[in-house]
Amino acid sequence: GGHGPMEDLAVDPVSGRLLARVLASGKPLGVVCHGPAALLAATGPDGRSVFAGYRLTGFTNAEETQVGFADKAKWLLQDRLVALGADFQEGEPWAPFVITDRNLITGQNPASSVPLAAEMLNRLG
Repeated sequence: GGHGPMEDLAVDPVSGRLLARVLASGKPLGVVCHGPAALLAATGPDGRSVFAGYRLTGFTNAEETQVGFADKAKWLLQDRLVALGADFQEGEPWAPFVITDRNLITGQNPASSVPLAAEMLNRLG
């Protein structure tokens, strides 16, 4: 968690291939807070993000600003997800907010962990 995924998973091709494979399988895939940074590494054969066009969420620019990180970051998660073609949705800062689009389940911030886990468990039966 934290900003770690922005440094390593966002550019890890092995992680990207794994996420693309899970997405294609139809099995539920859940990421929360800064975890959606890992989605940046998942590209298809055409080089485009496999998550382009998906409704999703993650830690917002507003939340980064409130914790004092926005001015220090090399890049912001919300901006990168929008740039890859995702339909980024955001709730109120620090409030639980979960988006489900097909088999992708994303949570905006740490407060979204419990509702995201509940949705994952519901999907897994």
